[in-house]
Amino acid sequence: MTGTAPLTPVLTAHWDEPDSFTLAGYERTGGYQGLRKALAMSPDDVIATVKASVLRGRGGAGFPTGVKWSFIPQGDGKPHYLTVNADESEPGTCKDVPLMMATPHTLLEGAIITCYAIRAGHAFIYVRGEALQAVRRLQLAVAQAYEAGYLGKNILGSGFDLDVVVHAGAGAYICGEETALLTSLEGYRGLPRNRPPFPAVEGLYACPTVINNVESISSVPSIMTGGADWFAGMGTDKSKGYGIFSLSGHVSKPGQYEAPLGITLRELLDLAGGVRGGRRLKFWTPGGSSTPLLTDAHLDVPLDFESIGAAGSMLGTRALQIFDETTCVLRAALRWTEFYQHESCGKCTPCREGSYWLVRTLDRLEHGKGTEADLETVLDVGDNIIGRAFCALGDAVPVPISSAIKYFRDEIVQHQKEGGCPFDPAASTAWAGRK
Repeated sequence: MTGTAPLTPVLTAHWDEPDSFTLAGYERTGGYQGLRKALAMSPDDVIATVKASVLRGRGGAGFPTGVKWSFIPQGDGKPHYLTVNADESEPGTCKDVPLMMATPHTLLEGAIITCYAIRAGHAFIYVRGEALQAVRRLQLAVAQAYEAGYLGKNILGSGFDLDVVVHAGAGAYICGEETALLTSLEGYRGLPRNRPPFPAVEGLYACPTVINNVESISSVPSIMTGGADWFAGMGTDKSKGYGIFSLSGHVSKPGQYEAPLGITLRELLDLAGGVRGGRRLKFWTPGGSSTPLLTDAHLDVPLDFESIGAAGSMLGTRALQIFDETTCVLRAALRWTEFYQHESCGKCTPCREGSYWLVRTLDRLEHGKGTEADLETVLDVGDNIIGRAFCALGDAVPVPISSAIKYFRDEIVQHQKEGGCPFDPAASTAWAGRK
């Protein structure tokens, strides 16, 4: 495919309009029609519609959104809560902040529909604190929604009441983990919790809670207006609908590209002008730094949950970081690991100690002072983190390293042979020249 045929702008359709973030601009393009349609249905029918659309979580895990909503117990006499995970913090992941900046009412409308479906009276949007502009945009949208009657008491005469709070986090990657996010919302240090009990049973304030990503919730209004069949008509057999693909790094036109799931990186690169300077693609991440690297051999793998899984990686947040042949894969893996070490909450030993020693060993390798035996060491340390860490952050730490060794072992070993990084102009250029 060439040109713009593969693109399906839904969430991004009005990002270039100067007033897209205002209530008037949003209503002019059909905003809050999905809410009106939802309020004319029963909550159970709204859940059934989202189930039928086969919308899967857009935050990385890919769990069916409607199924997650159906886990909330009904008739339990407890308050129900929605928490929107807007703590976008992973290297390469950069789709939620521009969505909240350009069309915050899309997220807000989706949150209102979700709360109606799960019978929640309060919603919290947890935003990474550094994204101050997004926080302000959301606060403005919430104020406008209250004034217009989309929030508060008896919304649009339906008898449904809802309050929404925009909460700015303190800038901790660990708070993107859903149970750490809940702990932070309750006013404590953001540390992950044991599961079970799961948030659907005992979440925020020990009450049933749904936690969804920004893009997942923002997709709900279009499902209500377009219908479940319309949404399910895009994508692949098991990965339905559209999604925002974030291209960054060594690409001519980085940015957000909204397309059906199942599009390939080759097609996206054609739309984005290819790798910068006409260089060759060396490696890339399909879903941010916590997903195993892929290479130019995977250009035509469909970007859906199943195909990327079969290729040995994960679709994640569709954060496609592009690296050309001038990049040292060992240096990239080291930088990512330094990030994970810095952001480790320190609660569990495998992540806290493992990330520390991985950084030291990789740094030694990168400066040409390691040995080939160090590669086995870092793989062994990684094996002792995965499945033993308290949360998914720990499991993500070894991922870039193991995949880098899988595809570029010879290049990593060459650091030792040349006494430094072959891609450093101050070091030997022999290896770079051979590549």
